[in-house]
Amino acid sequence: MTILRSRRLVQQFVVDGYTMIESERLSFIRNNQSKLRVDKYNNLCQQSKESQTDASEKGKRFVLPSSFGGKRFMDQLYFDEMTICGYVGFPYLFATFTCNPKWPEISRILKTSKLSPSDWPNIIARVFRIKFDELLSDLTKKQILDRVIACKY
Repeated sequence: MTILRSRRLVQQFVVDGYTMIESERLSFIRNNQSKLRVDKYNNLCQQSKESQTDASEKGKRFVLPSSFGGKRFMDQLYFDEMTICGYVGFPYLFATFTCNPKWPEISRILKTSKLSPSDWPNIIARVFRIKFDELLSDLTKKQILDRVIACKY
């Protein structure tokens, strides 16, 4: 409980933990380029010899997989979405779901500790995930959305 009651220190702890994980991911990618088959990316590996005249400018290129994030990842998601739309059809509804730090579940927990919602990101994330999973269950398994659309027509 000491770290959870440390307010801003817990946020710093979470950021430090995240950067350590990302550092390990990058280290794995750097050290396992052969296993990731990056030599298949011929257009990325070709270098123009006339542009690199000084040996100090030359370095080793590391290719990040599209799953790491960035432009290639966003392009891959876009192409996947367009393929799904081509097969299923374009969506007619777009819904967003946001978290409210004044939800009763969050307020009840925070009242006993006298801390603000930003001091307990783990509680906020857990409550959000529970409510989001329940919303998905309502929409898919209980088919609430199908009944609402049927009532409109």
